[in-house]
Amino acid sequence: MVRAYVLLTVEIGKVEKVIGEIKKIPGVIKADAVTGPYDAIVHIEATDLGELTRKILHDIHNIDGVIDTTTAIVVELEE
Repeated sequence: MVRAYVLLTVEIGKVEKVIGEIKKIPGVIKADAVTGPYDAIVHIEATDLGELTRKILHDIHNIDGVIDTTTAIVVELEE
């Protein structure tokens, strides 16, 4: 399983609509509007890196209002 946080830049006035669409994507754990340099953050999981890439490039990027994404893949550290 691969998990990641996807930081989104969204067109003005479209954050609520974009988050609503993102929540419909299978594998999305949570999606929230945030303050700061990004407009929204999405916690997403996939079976492998290929599936994660498809979810970001085909599902998230194709939502009207999404301008850009930055992805941070979760690294599992051994304790």
